[in-house]
Amino acid sequence: MSADLARAIAKDELDWIVPAWSGAPRVAALFTTRNGDAGNQMTAPNSGQALPSNEPQAFAIAGNRRRLRAFLPADPVWLEQVHGRDVVLVDATNLADLRRAPPKADAAVTRTPGIVLCVRTADCLPVLLADRQGAVVAVAHAGWRGLARGVLEATLDAMQVSGGDIVAWIGPGIGPRAYEVSDDVLAAFCAADPGAVACFAPLREGKWLADLPGLARRRLAARDVHEVAVDGGCTFTDAARFFSYRRDAASGRMALAAWLAHAAN
Repeated sequence: MSADLARAIAKDELDWIVPAWSGAPRVAALFTTRNGDAGNQMTAPNSGQALPSNEPQAFAIAGNRRRLRAFLPADPVWLEQVHGRDVVLVDATNLADLRRAPPKADAAVTRTPGIVLCVRTADCLPVLLADRQGAVVAVAHAGWRGLARGVLEATLDAMQVSGGDIVAWIGPGIGPRAYEVSDDVLAAFCAADPGAVACFAPLREGKWLADLPGLARRRLAARDVHEVAVDGGCTFTDAARFFSYRRDAASGRMALAAWLAHAAN
């Protein structure tokens, strides 16, 4: 599945990413970049509604989503992301409603083949999770607020699989040499996990460089998820390939899409 998807993306001359991880063959996923779309607006430049109210912008984004749709087995479920920890479970009973009205959530889980889950990021981490057998898949939008509030833990709970049976992929996000944060971010993580200080490098008085992927890995490891592949791409420094809200303020979004393939006949 991953090889076929990678070939299709390459054939369309796109530099989108197919996760390199140890997920089961029936788990399919892709992560878009800012390249290959009209106006460099693959998804909404705000972090709320799935589409903005600005008509020209909405028109361009809708066109870009149609291009994304060509690589997907079905229309995706988008989320109204709020930097929280809420997780939506998607199946045949609520699929139509969730497509029609994106739920306020920062992660989604499904056990139903053919349902496509999507999260949007531009500095925050896109996180892909699945069990080793390929029976359940999840995507999460994990910025520092979501991580500190427990979005990954909530996603794992919703998957209802032991941590040792989960594999994960952390996609491009703002890198540890670019992510400047204040004391409040340090405190948010170290209050519950003093060892998280290892993911912060002192920069100057009251300022730190935070290793967001490192913090995510700590959160996953605490739940016995140790098989974690990290893409390592930095959205802030690689302006040619990625959107970055921290760099540009007004920014588009990349999309992580994932689904379970139907079993072969």
